[in-house]
Amino acid sequence: MSVQDRIQKLVDDNRVLLFMKGTRNFPQCGFSMRAVNIVNTLGVPFETVDVLSDMEIRQGIKEFSSWPTIPQLYIDGQFIGGSDICWELYQNGELEKLVADHPKADA
Repeated sequence: MSVQDRIQKLVDDNRVLLFMKGTRNFPQCGFSMRAVNIVNTLGVPFETVDVLSDMEIRQGIKEFSSWPTIPQLYIDGQFIGGSDICWELYQNGELEKLVADHPKADA
């Protein structure tokens, strides 16, 4: 399975997914910590992928999204953005709306 296929499967299998540096309990950069904190406030289950533990994913996610930085948040298969965009969307209420507008049966 190619790295792009692996990433697509992760995105498809997880309603809210954060590609980040480190883990949700031990973020390895300030931007990843900020993104975890933002997603935590949404009150929905989410998964994380530590790009530092898989160099193929680390590079592949940048190509997958055409976005050069990490962290990257996906909701319902849609790329939302990085830390700054997530913060803006959270502040204006759009991030909560994205989660509320598209509930999945298995969530």
